[in-house]
Amino acid sequence: MLGSAFNPPHLGHLALAQEAFARLGLGEVLLVPTGRAPHKRIEDDPGSDVRLEMTRLAVAGDERLGVSGLETESDEPSYSYRTLELLREQRPDEELFFVMGADAAAGLESWRRPERILELARLGVAGRRGVGRSEVEAALERLGGAGRAEFLDMPQIEVSSTMVRRRVAGGRPIRYMVPDPVAELIADRGLYAALASGAIPDAPTRESRPA
Repeated sequence: MLGSAFNPPHLGHLALAQEAFARLGLGEVLLVPTGRAPHKRIEDDPGSDVRLEMTRLAVAGDERLGVSGLETESDEPSYSYRTLELLREQRPDEELFFVMGADAAAGLESWRRPERILELARLGVAGRRGVGRSEVEAALERLGGAGRAEFLDMPQIEVSSTMVRRRVAGGRPIRYMVPDPVAELIADRGLYAALASGAIPDAPTRESRPA
């Protein structure tokens, strides 16, 4: 499971999914767009149905990747432990991995029922600048989940959903940052074009997924 707002899905998401598939020996990586974020508003949200549609377009044709509407099709807040419980009910005979960045893993103690998350799934943790592996390991040890993480060493892809939205708002191209079908949908529907203009940074802003 790889969870995110996917607002929009970009090539960094897909590279992480691919790396997890290859390094962890997975049968599938399931992308799960956030439904109702419990801790913060999803910025510039075009709607959960649109984010789900974009995510499906992003992975179309790649048999390694799937998409689940478990969260977007629910009226309940999107808590990761509950999504994992539902996946466990659907796939009782499969081992689950929860793929996330090291920044999210290091902050797992602040999530809702983090011990339950570690009970249901092992973590696939991708490196993030400024977050050491020791920070992740220490957080998991405090939660009683020592040894429940596999670390993914992968190239840093300096793209974020925030960057993409701001580039669209500024009239700048996003090709090679998002899959072509996603770029086409954004252009056809005028998504993000009405955002307030302002400084448009080139550096990405990391979006941590609410628990």
